[in-house]
Amino acid sequence: MTGSVAWLNGPVGLGADSRVLRQGYRTVLVVVPFMVAGIRLMDVLALLEADHRLVVMFTVAPTPNGAVCHGAEEFVRAQGGLLLPWQQAVQCEFDLVLAASDTAVEQLHGKVMLLPHGAGALPSRLRARSAGSAALPTHGLDRNTLVHRGRLVPAALPLTHVDELTVLRESCPEAEPVAVVAGDVCFDRLVASLPMRNRYRRAFGLEPDQKLVVVTTSWQPESALGSHPDLLERLLSELPPEEYRVAAVLHPNIWGVNGAWTVQAWFADCLRAGLILLPPQEGWRAALAACDVIVGDHGSVTSYGAAVGAPIMLTPSRCAGFIRPGSLADMVSREAVSLRMDRPLERQLRQAAGRHCWERRNRITRLITSEPGRAAGILRRTMYRLLDIEEPDRPLRNAAVPLPDPVGARNDLPLEEAG
Repeated sequence: MTGSVAWLNGPVGLGADSRVLRQGYRTVLVVVPFMVAGIRLMDVLALLEADHRLVVMFTVAPTPNGAVCHGAEEFVRAQGGLLLPWQQAVQCEFDLVLAASDTAVEQLHGKVMLLPHGAGALPSRLRARSAGSAALPTHGLDRNTLVHRGRLVPAALPLTHVDELTVLRESCPEAEPVAVVAGDVCFDRLVASLPMRNRYRRAFGLEPDQKLVVVTTSWQPESALGSHPDLLERLLSELPPEEYRVAAVLHPNIWGVNGAWTVQAWFADCLRAGLILLPPQEGWRAALAACDVIVGDHGSVTSYGAAVGAPIMLTPSRCAGFIRPGSLADMVSREAVSLRMDRPLERQLRQAAGRHCWERRNRITRLITSEPGRAAGILRRTMYRLLDIEEPDRPLRNAAVPLPDPVGARNDLPLEEAG
């Protein structure tokens, strides 16, 4: 025991050799400070499947103020992960530490592979929202992100694009030797899912001639639903239900900060009206593969949708001054159609749905990854190099994402029938 936290008799620590199925395991720790980081790492963990030489554990890292994000522990348990208390994790040594956020990883013992948890290591926002408007611009490749007390934290730093290597050379040159241009495994799985478009559409309950409108929102007040809380209600009321279905992809932080009950309560009337609400863990990529038009903001999901050719309509936003020039969001916004909230929505959507632009798709794809389709192989090779064991000869493939499992509608009885 350490304080009031019970340690687990897991496969690490003193006496572990007497508890494990086999001796000589390589140990992998997955760090989940918040849900979106855990979601991103599941694509990477899939690359370690079927290797009996490995044992994988999870831990929930505390945020800088010492708090724990709601939803992180629940996410790990939903995956069936062995969850080590943070106080125990920092006292053990691991052969590999997988992280999609720099949160508290400097406290862990082991070779850290640090990945981005969105589309690239250079986020669309110039500065962290929590730092305030007076903060200097920052990004995931800054020295203060990668170096702690003079020590380079990551042993491997996968980058999605070769252009990020140029930025790294200027912002933290001591990290260049550990950088590897790997591409984006999350995007590669989305691309692999596109041939299943019709299966996803059937899973969403779409009729062959219905159009799917996907609303995607990040989690700040200036986001699509933060700025326009009536957006979903308006779409559901203005779009003929025989012609359109509406799906919502909410940033996982919305679920983590507010809780699933509150989120579903906010949109209870929308769910009764036919809204397809995707859970935070998965389903958003199936929605992008199935959709006919995306209504969104500056978040990564909007950029991923543009990169697979979906017509994009951007909601009016108050965050123009916070967007990084030349970022994915900036480039998408230059070519997207602006949604006018002061005009009827159906005609705007009908016009936008026919604006598939394959040239734009290719331009955005080239910004997202410079190793299209190859991220899985590069990432697996990098992890086994850090583990110092031979990479298995098991073939890799970019698997299509699973069929969606939307959050169910609230089927309460009408008041006149409740008695």
